Amino acid sequence: MDLIATLQCEDKPGIVHAMTTAVLASDGNIIENQQFTDPTTNTFVMRTRFETNKPLADAKKILESGLGKFSPKLKVRSLTDKPKALVLVTKESHCLRDLLYLHDLDELPIEIPVVASNHEELRSLVESHEIPFIKLNGNDEVAIKDLVNKNQIDFIILARYMQILSEGLSAKLSGRCINIHHSFLPGFKGANPYKQAHTRGVKLIGATAHYVTSDLDEGPIIEQDVTRVTHGDTPEDLVRKGRDLERTVLSRALRYYLHDRVLINGATSVVFSD
Repeated sequence: MDLIATLQCEDKPGIVHAMTTAVLASDGNIIENQQFTDPTTNTFVMRTRFETNKPLADAKKILESGLGKFSPKLKVRSLTDKPKALVLVTKESHCLRDLLYLHDLDELPIEIPVVASNHEELRSLVESHEIPFIKLNGNDEVAIKDLVNKNQIDFIILARYMQILSEGLSAKLSGRCINIHHSFLPGFKGANPYKQAHTRGVKLIGATAHYVTSDLDEGPIIEQDVTRVTHGDTPEDLVRKGRDLERTVLSRALRYYLHDRVLINGATSVVFSD
């Protein structure tokens, strides 16, 4: 069995030794190990991938016992697990199309039981992939919560969902909701940010994938990217380049998240690259 263990706790001597000893006690063989200590908060984080013939529950119990004195936040799961994702969209299709394509190729280890939207435009796209499509009545958070409960959803993807989630729902989904947007905030807010950026003559545009929190667009960042633009680019060129960035940044962020490479550390995050 291929397992991933992630650990987060106060930095103290002996944590790595305790982890390797616990993996050995579970008849495990470490395949990959990454670690980081934040000197500002004295927080230690680690991601360990290992193989073992023991069942998941037994291996987890052994690791919990071996690392217990450090009072860690410890997660152990099978690499073959496929979390269930609720995808929320509005009208723009580029991020959704990319997600569905990667899902079809089995390059994103997730299940998508349902896609929900506050508009009808993307119904045919979703249903062509044999995934149920639900039309929301505006930003119907009651319906969203029902979908989460009914489908046993593990996390939510806001694939250009142009609605603001309430503070209550955002807090409830802390660490389990990922958003993608352009990186013009806070400079170019509101409608037509690419047109605003073109008017100002920007030379770089970007995209950001981050966790949703009760502070609008202030959640821990998972992934970002930029590309250069010139005076010769039209507003439409900026939109096209921005869409390419948004879909690729979102897919990379999801890959990190789905392989337990992202650990939240206060207002920021530690991302172990692959």
